[in-house]
Amino acid sequence: MSSYFKHPQAIVETNDIGDNTRIWAFAHILPNAKIGSNCNINDHTFIENDVIIGNNVTVKSGVYIWDGVTIQDNVFIGPNVTFTNDLRPRSKQYPAEFLKTILEDWASIGANATIIAGNTIGRHAMVGAGSVVTKNIPNNTLWYGNPAVFQGYICNCGEKLNHQLQCPECNKQYGLENGIIEEK
Repeated sequence: MSSYFKHPQAIVETNDIGDNTRIWAFAHILPNAKIGSNCNINDHTFIENDVIIGNNVTVKSGVYIWDGVTIQDNVFIGPNVTFTNDLRPRSKQYPAEFLKTILEDWASIGANATIIAGNTIGRHAMVGAGSVVTKNIPNNTLWYGNPAVFQGYICNCGEKLNHQLQCPECNKQYGLENGIIEEK
């Protein structure tokens, strides 16, 4: 049995929660959700059944994570981020399977961003506050706007790379290989 913190005002129906995870007031987690270790699930969150959350994930207040969403390790989800899982929703009409949305390791999503169903946000990618993500976001890229558009490359540490694809903060050097950014 894992050891995690559950606020007395949280509703936690799943038993699949890793050690040292913290679940705060007014969070509601359904029975089949899977949550890793050392996560922080803030107040006023809702996590549906077909959701997988990795280790060391932060879910800020006001986030609802619907069926079909997979969040890998070390991901940051800012306050009031909105996920969708159905491109043509109708009341009381459900698809055979909800679209899959994946947030890969170390992705960061700014406050009030909307993630349209069926997209993947790559490793170390960053989505700016208020953005609407309508397509896949490659690794180590920065996107923002409505719709979100490519704004540059970012380092694993989170800083925007300069024109020589070098990080001004930690001095890591990156290069483009077949249009994909990689650390050298």
